Amino acid sequence: MQSFVELWVYLSATPLFGLTATLVVYVLAQSLYARLDFAPWANPVLWTVLTLALLLAASGTPYPTYFSGAQFIHFLLGPAVVALAWPLWQRRAELRSRARAVLVAASAGGLAAAATAVGLGWALGLPDAVLRSLAPKSVTAPVAMGIAEQLGGIPALAAAFAVLTGLAGALSAKYLFDALRIAEPEVRGFALGTAAHGIGAARALQVHPDAGAYAGLALGVQVVLAALLMPLLARLF
Repeated sequence: MQSFVELWVYLSATPLFGLTATLVVYVLAQSLYARLDFAPWANPVLWTVLTLALLLAASGTPYPTYFSGAQFIHFLLGPAVVALAWPLWQRRAELRSRARAVLVAASAGGLAAAATAVGLGWALGLPDAVLRSLAPKSVTAPVAMGIAEQLGGIPALAAAFAVLTGLAGALSAKYLFDALRIAEPEVRGFALGTAAHGIGAARALQVHPDAGAYAGLALGVQVVLAALLMPLLARLF
């Protein structure tokens, strides 16, 4: 026990705390996820976030101290998103034949996601800065932060909205698709990537390789469209 206490004191005072805590908690959550046959409600990202939040609150660890170590994992988010291009490359001929449909569907999905979020927030009387942070909620977190800053929103809040949106999509998508009798993995994946970005794409990839490929495609298209069009639309309206 004494050795454990000494290890805790050492880790909590160094950047290793954030890195070690994140890796250990996620590995345990992923193991439980696999044991439960990848049930949507057991999503490891969700339980890792909740567990780490409770751990930080219980130990009194400031978030900057935690993030000084966790930023090493945060850095890997970019390469992880780029890695989704591999299943797309494997299906490049099929994607070329559907290019027009993909672009139209991605534009409609992105517009619907942003408009409904901002419209609902406006109806609830949320402050202008929060509305601007809500707009890019269906874009992957790092890009959402940059877009929110350009729109005059709060980058940290935009990242939180993006994570919550991704978790909501990953948790509810299976039940929603089943209720709507949508069985095609390509359609499921594209819808999930459009609405729930990286977290949704990760869930789609676990379910079916075609779903993962189309989710990655939707994620990439949403990033490009949102980065180009959202600042322009904000100036117009």
